[in-house]
Amino acid sequence: MNFHPKRWPFLVHRWLGIALSWLFVCWFVSGMVMMYVGHPKLTEAERLAHLPPLQGQAGLLAPQQALEAAGVHQPLAALRLAVSSGAQAVYFATPDTDGRMAGRRPQSVPPILIDAHTGQRLDSQPFDTRHALASAAAWAAEEAAAESTQAPPAAVSYLGLVEEDAHTHSAALDAHRPLHHVQLHDAAGTQLYVSSRTGEVVRDATRSERGWNYLGSWLHWLYMFRGGAWDAWWALIIDTLAVLGCVAVLTGAAVGIWRWRFGQPYRTGRRTPFPQPMMRWHHVSGMLFALAACAWVFSGLMSMNPLGVFSSQAEPLQIKALQGGPLLPGRASEWAAPQALLAAVSSADSRAAPVRELRWQPALGRTLALAFDSQRPGAPRVLDARTAAPLDLPASEVQQAAARLLPAPVAQAQMLTAYDFYYYPRADHTMTGGHANRPLPVLRLVFDDEHASWVYVDPRTAQVLERTDRARRASRWLFTLLHSWDWLPLLERRPLWDAFMLALSLGGAALSLTGVVIGARRLALKARQARALNRKARRAGS
Repeated sequence: MNFHPKRWPFLVHRWLGIALSWLFVCWFVSGMVMMYVGHPKLTEAERLAHLPPLQGQAGLLAPQQALEAAGVHQPLAALRLAVSSGAQAVYFATPDTDGRMAGRRPQSVPPILIDAHTGQRLDSQPFDTRHALASAAAWAAEEAAAESTQAPPAAVSYLGLVEEDAHTHSAALDAHRPLHHVQLHDAAGTQLYVSSRTGEVVRDATRSERGWNYLGSWLHWLYMFRGGAWDAWWALIIDTLAVLGCVAVLTGAAVGIWRWRFGQPYRTGRRTPFPQPMMRWHHVSGMLFALAACAWVFSGLMSMNPLGVFSSQAEPLQIKALQGGPLLPGRASEWAAPQALLAAVSSADSRAAPVRELRWQPALGRTLALAFDSQRPGAPRVLDARTAAPLDLPASEVQQAAARLLPAPVAQAQMLTAYDFYYYPRADHTMTGGHANRPLPVLRLVFDDEHASWVYVDPRTAQVLERTDRARRASRWLFTLLHSWDWLPLLERRPLWDAFMLALSLGGAALSLTGVVIGARRLALKARQARALNRKARRAGS
């Protein structure tokens, strides 16, 4: 049988639409949910808010004492102190494994855990159930204290050890698996996940978050194929469905344009030839929302980094140029004790929020002590680790050191006091969210290297906040912009962004729902025709 060339798009769209319309409905509905409730995660603000204040801890060892007692003598990339593992104050010492810290994030290297009161190493074996319950109980106690109620902290119960479940698919948790799963019997029905490697709470999920997660990110990212027999095929499944979805939308758009009368209407007076309401609505909604649907499916495909098209080939940053070298335990004797640092924060501002975590890190050849509280998670107080005095790093020195992050000339260096297209905040629940990770002002350096690298540096701490290059910027355009329309003129004028996103999403859902109904009717018709042919064949045979 010969087909007119235009017949093929009709057939492709019809049968792909029948197969995929239900999936499009799921994507649009779950996408609207994800606008307001994301995949459960522990934000920096939540983490700090649930740490007991360090001011209430007596008998803390100084860093040098703790490191010596634990036998830690190798260079360190970072050191932090918090009451975050088993309800006890613990030093987390992250080794500088290669002496160059070639652009790796400190949290990607397993830390050495040291009891801050005794100097005993705690990381010789995975943390047990008792330790996990103690961490969860401390979390519950801080939650009760934050609510300023007279009610006792919520009870906790152990749910088991999990490698991965519907709420813990994030790759950021891989270094902490398996996870202790704990139920917090509070009003929100919170469940906690505690690292078996560090004993810290690394994820929280309230009853509401878990429920919406199934209708949101779990459905949107087809997480039903994660963690089981299909796990190895998960990425391929999404890529394949997204490619077929693009084909379905593009062929549908072509068919819709061919059938739409832009000039003289049909005899019915309509621009569409379809007399049936469902087909007519599908045609009209397709003309209105096919472009948005195609942009969303295509950008969803781009989010999977197909064939590694957005994987950067740029060389690692020479972080040592900014830091001046790792932390050396032998020089820790020069550092002020934790009590002195805490006292310095209190004396500088008597109304300052309690310090929840102290971090020591190198910068410009000296050691900084950063004091974090729960009210300003992205703006720690910067102290000189030796004198405990407030410290302002010279901006010119930070810029000069940052210029050596790559062996290429700096084409432009600018101190930004406002966000740009590639460095901007998103809400905490979103995939790229976390205002605490996007402080201002920020130093932006544009390097004249092969990959057109841009680096954003915090001038207060001399820490690299973000690095982008040509490949990552392409991902910004083809994934994050097209998928969530995180364009500052819209984001800064909410609810304009909400109205825009909801209008397009509802239009796409209407387009998809009409496709589901049309597809179901087509299949029902085919089934009736097949039954009629069978009856006719049986009568002819008899």
